[in-house]
Amino acid sequence: MEIIIKASQFILSLSLLIVLHELGHFIPAKLFKTRVEKFYLFFDYKFSILKKKVGETVYGIGWIPLGGYVKISGMIDESMDTEQMKQPAQPWEFRSKPAWQRLIIMLGGVFVNFVLGIFIYIMLMYSYGEQYLPNDNVKDGVWVQDSLAMNLGLQTGDKILTIDGQKIKKFANLSLEFINGNRFEVERNGEILYQDIPTDFISQLMDRGKNAGPFLYPRYPFVIGQISEDSPNLESTLEAKDILISINGTPLKYYDEAKRILDMYKGQEVTATVVRNNTNKELNLQVTEQGTLGVVFTAVPLSDLEKLGYYDLADIEYSFGEAIPAGVNKSWKTLTDYVKQLKKIFNPSTGAYKGLGGFISIGSIFPDEWSAVSFWNITAFLSIMLGFMNLLPIPALDGGHVVFTLWEMITGKKPRDKFLEYAQLVGFVLLIALLLFANGNDLFRLLK
Repeated sequence: MEIIIKASQFILSLSLLIVLHELGHFIPAKLFKTRVEKFYLFFDYKFSILKKKVGETVYGIGWIPLGGYVKISGMIDESMDTEQMKQPAQPWEFRSKPAWQRLIIMLGGVFVNFVLGIFIYIMLMYSYGEQYLPNDNVKDGVWVQDSLAMNLGLQTGDKILTIDGQKIKKFANLSLEFINGNRFEVERNGEILYQDIPTDFISQLMDRGKNAGPFLYPRYPFVIGQISEDSPNLESTLEAKDILISINGTPLKYYDEAKRILDMYKGQEVTATVVRNNTNKELNLQVTEQGTLGVVFTAVPLSDLEKLGYYDLADIEYSFGEAIPAGVNKSWKTLTDYVKQLKKIFNPSTGAYKGLGGFISIGSIFPDEWSAVSFWNITAFLSIMLGFMNLLPIPALDGGHVVFTLWEMITGKKPRDKFLEYAQLVGFVLLIALLLFANGNDLFRLLK
């Protein structure tokens, strides 16, 4: 059932983005009186699932979910209809239009993607605002219990101040900032330290597995998740959700402090103070010879930690006017972060290529339960990503057509149709190779 929910959200999001992207080409083409022969969601090689001709345009749904397209008369595109190009140019064809009109038609899809992403972020800010843990409010530093964090030279209690000289606003963004960064600054026991982020950090991150979770956490209180069946405290009055705050009078604020204290009382009975329903209770508990209580720790939501007085969360509401710059800023941050990650993919030493994924990876980022906030956040991210990718100067993408058109506008020389055909073919082969590699990565990770 979880797979169906994820897949449904992925298909819905993808379909929405494709249709709106192609509308970005379709509308200016129509405004400039250019004939559009087909408007398709997904590709229709050999046959279509649905199709209907309205006026001069066939609207349809293909069976290959790799994107979509509009077939514009007199244009060398993914349809590779070279026979049409051998005929004399007609006034309604793309190739007959002025270069500036062709440029607008080609940029229309990318424009819609960027505008859509910005619009969604603005509406999310206006409708839901933002709630997050400010990095400055993690006053007692991070909890280091992952080998990747240890390899970075981090220790529990370190306060991460900056990455590449930039202050970190949101604690939840730390992992992303480490991915994009090269050097970080920490405060440890009042001393400021600097440390380089390894070139292959992304590779190490990927090797942990996709279900490993963040490599850094805020420090959590010792909240009892459950009592083990073999625990010496199974018959005690200890209960799940109790918060352990002291052992034999020694204060215990965070879970990571428990091991050091319990090691002093191995095999002994101790008096522990717990918080239960906002009331302090003293319990007699037995410490095992291994220095444990035989219980399972559980992390609790940050909102609960705020109620307990551990962290102050930022809870920001935006008016519509305030949501506009907030949404634009979030869109710009999303785009710049994506570009930084893309650059690292082309540097083999980073290992970032391991993270390149196809449909399985994209589908997996959707939650396994419907959440409007998550769905629209992911859709906005994908829209901006799709806009940028289509803007890359690769033949077969919008950016490739834009480059050729700009060349024509600057030099006054239009590239020959045969050159455009070959360029389109090379670009198509490159895209197929990238698609196979990305989805091959998915299958490799799945099998692994």
